[in-house]
Amino acid sequence: MLNNKADVIEEYILNMLAQNDNGQVELKRTDLADEVSCAPSQVSYVLSTRFTNSRGFKVESQRGLGGYIRITIVKDSEQEKKVNYKEIIDMLTGGDFTFAESKIFLDHLLQRKCITVREAEIIAQTLITVDKLVDNNLIDSEIREILLRNIFVTLSKIA
Repeated sequence: MLNNKADVIEEYILNMLAQNDNGQVELKRTDLADEVSCAPSQVSYVLSTRFTNSRGFKVESQRGLGGYIRITIVKDSEQEKKVNYKEIIDMLTGGDFTFAESKIFLDHLLQRKCITVREAEIIAQTLITVDKLVDNNLIDSEIREILLRNIFVTLSKIA
């Protein structure tokens, strides 16, 4: 049994996706809200928390008259790699990351087969060198963030 409105909305969307062979559904926020008797903001909440890139969904929306929400199940492994890179790049923006935190990103990508062991080792050795430069005050810690972000941007372009 569904516990709350968010569960009802999620289940409704998942059923719609299951009925479409192409793994994509297009709907209107207000129509969906009317269908499940909730506020459009509840639909927005479910979309932003339960239909995320990390859960294998891509959500596009067009607001205004004639607006829509398009939800797609991400199946293509190349697309999944790009989603993973984008999430990591977004996390790196504005943060001061240590080598240990950077290693977590590398391990995540390695587990998801977005990078090879060889690529992970090359990136890790680069980051170790940069960390030594930061520790010796030869470069600013922002350089580490910029370097790591640029590595992942490059990987996302060639994925």
